[in-house]
Amino acid sequence: MTYDRLVCANCAAPVSQGRCPVCRANRERLQQEGPFSGLNPVTLIVLMVVLVTALVLVAQHTA
Repeated sequence: MTYDRLVCANCAAPVSQGRCPVCRANRERLQQEGPFSGLNPVTLIVLMVVLVTALVLVAQHTA
């Protein structure tokens, strides 16, 4: 999930604006996550489908 859609429970502002210390801390934490954290969920699903399809094709080819 991207932090631009999150709303801070402390100040009720978007976390991406970083209005309070809680927002700034969460924004920093979310920006430091892994390489796939910024990907759209639909993109991740498409990548998974491609991977499964490739595995099925390899399995059929070796059988």
